[in-house]
Amino acid sequence: MTLVTPRHLQAGSPYPLGAHFDGLGVNFAVFSGNATKIELCIFDATGRREVERLTLPECTDEVWHGYLPDTSPGLVYGYRAYGPYEPQKGHRFNPNKLLLDPYARQLVGQVRWTDALFGYRLHSAKGDLSFDRRDSAAAMPKAVVVEEIPIGKKFPRPRVPWSKTVIYEAHVRGISMMRDGVMPHERGTFAALGHPDFIAHLQKLGVTTVELMPVHAFLQENFLLQRDLRNYWGYSTLGFFAPEPAYLSTGDLNELRMAVRHFHAAGIEVILDVVYNHTCSGSELGPTLSMRGLDNANYYRLLPGEERYYINDTGCGNTVNMSHPRVIQLVLDSLRYWAEAFDIDGFRFDLCSTLGREPTGFDPNSGFFDALMQDPVLSQLKLIAEPWDIGPGGYQLGNHPPRFAEWNDKFRDAVRHFWAGGEGLRGEFAGRMLGSSDLFDHHHRKPWASVNFIASHDGFTLRDLVSYETKHNEANGENGNDGHNENYSANWGVEGPTDDPAILQLRATVQRSMLTCVFLGQGTPMLLAGDEFHRTQRGNNNAYCQDNDISWVDWKDAASEEGQALISYVGRLTAIRRDFPVLQGDRFLHGNREILPGLKDVSWFDERATPISIEDWQNPVARALTLQCAGAGNVDAAVPEGEAEQPDIVLMFFNAGHEPIEFTFPRAEDAHYLLIDSNIPDGAVSREACTTASVEVAAHSVQVFANRPCREKS
Repeated sequence: MTLVTPRHLQAGSPYPLGAHFDGLGVNFAVFSGNATKIELCIFDATGRREVERLTLPECTDEVWHGYLPDTSPGLVYGYRAYGPYEPQKGHRFNPNKLLLDPYARQLVGQVRWTDALFGYRLHSAKGDLSFDRRDSAAAMPKAVVVEEIPIGKKFPRPRVPWSKTVIYEAHVRGISMMRDGVMPHERGTFAALGHPDFIAHLQKLGVTTVELMPVHAFLQENFLLQRDLRNYWGYSTLGFFAPEPAYLSTGDLNELRMAVRHFHAAGIEVILDVVYNHTCSGSELGPTLSMRGLDNANYYRLLPGEERYYINDTGCGNTVNMSHPRVIQLVLDSLRYWAEAFDIDGFRFDLCSTLGREPTGFDPNSGFFDALMQDPVLSQLKLIAEPWDIGPGGYQLGNHPPRFAEWNDKFRDAVRHFWAGGEGLRGEFAGRMLGSSDLFDHHHRKPWASVNFIASHDGFTLRDLVSYETKHNEANGENGNDGHNENYSANWGVEGPTDDPAILQLRATVQRSMLTCVFLGQGTPMLLAGDEFHRTQRGNNNAYCQDNDISWVDWKDAASEEGQALISYVGRLTAIRRDFPVLQGDRFLHGNREILPGLKDVSWFDERATPISIEDWQNPVARALTLQCAGAGNVDAAVPEGEAEQPDIVLMFFNAGHEPIEFTFPRAEDAHYLLIDSNIPDGAVSREACTTASVEVAAHSVQVFANRPCREKS
């Protein structure tokens, strides 16, 4: 279709923000409280040639707007903003720089690194106080007007209760780049994400919720490209509304929509990892791409009295100003767009402490949180916080609003350290296994608020945790200065790969033991993609720039005998979790509630079935623990004929020592069925009741018993 553009703009409307087609034309609206003029620049379909430049004719409540009649979706555009260039006062207007609409729904083209992208002369003695007059349009991506999503029949969401949620963290590109059965041009894109083989794999694992690493359009930083590396993770957002163009195999936004619907049809939710705490523009020395040029002083948090510089609570050069109502509106509009246009089921907020920080410090009742909690759409979705940043008072684990779940790094570190042989960890380990009530048991929160994980995208994979004592990030080219140093890992005798069968067996046992803690501890379990079949990053614990087989999931590992065994093991864990409600974290267990006379909701014993004393909790070298949880049975499961209703009693025998240990059952009168044993590659056990008063638990392993067999099939 030939696009017709007249020579003038009508007044249009200040709402909604962004570019919206109404059937007869397109309305443009963009916020800038300090601009003196904003121009709409229209390009040809390729985005290479500017064909029209029109001034937005009206400004209402600091929103500049105009209406272009007889224009249809597909129009390619950008903005130029006029105003003071006074960096000392926080103003960085430069109309020579083409600016991306913060509300852009789709992009054409990509950033091409050139000095013209910067608002100042890069090599000037005045630095960013100088002014650059070169046009940046040729080096900039442009926004594309898209067709509005028609309001019609919605596909039903799975709406998995938090207590039954099992999260799988995955990367859109990494999950399919090395998968057979995927068309070459679809690998690494949304088109491959909803592949039936992948969905079947998730169902076998018992996954209920996929959490995707950032899919918002992001920047390929020049310093990485110069080292032949790429921004793989995507935590460098260029646009809050547009999907990353590289994830669209054909450029059609329906690819993501269809992938989500495939997941929903299988009963699996989709959560997005979102980055609203900073943008890709970096510090005051970074490029002028969008919000910096539109209204730097309002979109970003600047140092009071030194407005030339940014507050850098994120460690990424700048911090988005979540104290400004228009910026809060931008973020909420973005979240709502993804939820409504793509049926997204929830969001994991990167550096969420930043979003809740007011000028006085972090506040769980901040403007952003208040707005989010009352939003009729967003407040009904799953919300997850990464509860830390590097700003003042940035570590806020347990302090986010009750609607949130939070990534629990204390669980991660305690479980890693316990199984790696750390001393004096009995009490810490026990607290983390019971949902970290010291952190979350307030404001009527539930144990599911603790997202329990051993590994995530940031750090070692599960396999590498048992294969490397130290990080091996040589491929990143940063002289080992990147990535965590405190990993609580152990190589069990050899650094890296080995053919020693004894070491391989021990490593696999420790992996299974840690997975057992993740899935059967109180809280919401999260699994990193590939950890279910021994994925390795060769010791790299910060693979953010490795868009290659270091980061990609190698599905050949899943087809191996060892991979299949671990997949089956994870499936057994999730089946046990589903079948025993006491493991689902619906309420905190404190040992102050009797299920039956003499049977508390939770009890801790040593290996001799003796209750652990205060002195025993402090024993630095004790490696054995027995956890007994009791609660109502599974009302959804059919009770076999002739079997009386009874409360569920689940026992976990933990042996983190170097030798086998004999464990005694605390309640000899109960039946004891072995549900899973981490010393067995696939965890498979007999369904017959144990007839002895004690059992031997192998070194570095866990055995889980219950007073009935598991009725769920893994």
